Amino acid sequence: MIGGGISGLATAALLAREGHTVTLLEKNEAVGGRAGTWEKDGFRFDTGPSWYLMPEVFDHFFKLFGTSADEELDLVKLDPGYRVYSEGEFAPIDLASNRDDNLDLFESIEPGSGVRMAGYLDSAAETYELAKEYFLYSTFEKVTPLATAPVLKRLPRLARLLTEPLARFAGRTVRDPRLVQVLGYPAVFLGTSPYSAPSMYHLMSHLDLTEGVLYPRGGFASVIAAIERIARAEGVEIVTGATVTRIVTEVEGASVVVPAPVDVYDYETTEFDTNVIDRDELARVLAGEMSTAAEPEPVAEIPAGQKPRAGGVHYTDGSGRAHSVDGSVVVSTADLWHTETTMLLPELQTYPESYWAKRTPGPSALLIMLGVSGELPELEHHTLFFTKDWRENFEKIFGRGSGPAATRGTSIPSPASLYVCKPSATDHDVAPEGHENLFVLVPLPADPSIGSGGVDGGGDARLEELADTVIEQIASWAGIPDLASRVVVRRTVGPADFVADLNSWEGTALGPAHTLRQSAMFRSRNRSTKVDGLYYAGGSTTPGIGLPMCLISAELVIKRLRGDTSTTALPEPLAPAGG
Repeated sequence: MIGGGISGLATAALLAREGHTVTLLEKNEAVGGRAGTWEKDGFRFDTGPSWYLMPEVFDHFFKLFGTSADEELDLVKLDPGYRVYSEGEFAPIDLASNRDDNLDLFESIEPGSGVRMAGYLDSAAETYELAKEYFLYSTFEKVTPLATAPVLKRLPRLARLLTEPLARFAGRTVRDPRLVQVLGYPAVFLGTSPYSAPSMYHLMSHLDLTEGVLYPRGGFASVIAAIERIARAEGVEIVTGATVTRIVTEVEGASVVVPAPVDVYDYETTEFDTNVIDRDELARVLAGEMSTAAEPEPVAEIPAGQKPRAGGVHYTDGSGRAHSVDGSVVVSTADLWHTETTMLLPELQTYPESYWAKRTPGPSALLIMLGVSGELPELEHHTLFFTKDWRENFEKIFGRGSGPAATRGTSIPSPASLYVCKPSATDHDVAPEGHENLFVLVPLPADPSIGSGGVDGGGDARLEELADTVIEQIASWAGIPDLASRVVVRRTVGPADFVADLNSWEGTALGPAHTLRQSAMFRSRNRSTKVDGLYYAGGSTTPGIGLPMCLISAELVIKRLRGDTSTTALPEPLAPAGG
């Protein structure tokens, strides 16, 4: 196993449960990956994910091992779920923890919208259930399992949801700009903008507006700790401070030139690529009448015993000493771009640099961790700040076209739409008594040249100046004029840090954006087509970005190894090997 983030720990645990002897190698000194922690002066910060959505996915993972989320975690439902400040508006909007109250809220802001929102949330719930049943747990090795009555019945609607941008769909449901933004913002969780995310992702509104938002006491470090406990209990060996430098391959018999699969959708992606694929053609894909590749994945056509096979990895430890580990299966949960372009020879890369040059990265971010003296009742556990120039904000972050930021015409938005998490509202252990813990996320272009952060203003000047501006913006919009003077702990993280710490492609904070071209069956697959025994998991591959998706990606590795082409989750519990 390469990588000790949530997907690496989860995959390792599942593989061990299946009877494999598993060694997990993590480059950093602690596991967790993007879901890391940082502590100083009595403050404990989650350095990454902070929204606990899709709780049934977490629960299902734990149940595969005979336990449950309730047994492993201390979950609290947030009420209100989150608060929204809108530029130029005097009063914030508090989104409730349940559907009925949220429908009343929408109706009070925009009379007549309650009925339309009820239909929107009904559609979101139906789409979410359909996604779980037929899309999220599929490896898409074959598309024929999608050709079931429920999918075929909804083909016209699914085709529209996949080709119409989320912003347009939300704008047909509500008119008030603040409400449109509430419905569009979940696209950011998917590393994209509401103007490029397919409206299929309106299913996210089912999660926050109907099911409500949960929080695991102890922060997301408690989630990582629970999965690490399970992995160790299953016998996984975890080695930290281990930087993998090469995936070793071997060929029995004569070497062969492995043909690259031809991708019929191998065009450059853009922010507005949701209308590129013809709706009728998409319907044929969903119906199983055609594949997403012109040729099948090159497995059967290569003579047995001649295809390169994974044989293990080389890595260096913290002192620079070289090591090797043999293995018949290698699973990388590191950034897929980094894995493919630095750990494999060019002829063995399924996703070479030419592939990434035509793809769109999700946003990077400025992260600001603040320890603040005194209480901050103006902020909820989750608080969002939305600018009026919503579309312009996203255009600056994503630019147009694909490839490096310099070619996409990106820039830093000012003012920026941003997110603030105050976990001390719910969890008193994350800050000293009489203080608040703030985690601020400002979406930025995926551009490492923006710089690195640091502690107590020690980051790159450009990034620290931006952090000062953001703190002033929060203070002004939320009515906390003395916020900056009350900061007692400060740390910033920038795009260059995501490259240095996580080997992230273009410094993205999340992974490849969930545009249509990079979603579902069109996203990077979870196995190499050039090397047998090499698999992938994590946010770079199917099903995509976010902790729940990473847990599912771990399960998809097991399905690949089993040759399981079903679209549903594995049965609970997962029987141990020989059991």
